[in-house]
Amino acid sequence: MNYISVKAASEKWGISERRIQKLCEENRIDGTEKFGRAWMIPKDAEKPVDGRMKTRNKQEEKIENEK
Repeated sequence: MNYISVKAASEKWGISERRIQKLCEENRIDGTEKFGRAWMIPKDAEKPVDGRMKTRNKQEEKIENEK
């Protein structure tokens, strides 16, 4: 399996390296491996969905429905 670094995933997905590390720690990216202190991410891994957006969208829908 081909892997990419946290830095490469950060550039590919447009989010910070720290956020990628946190996603790896939370097992939100399938197939990640930790080699020593470095996380390796499968080259074909997909960016996890940002769960915060669902809540915001639900709040916006609620506000729209109240109008």
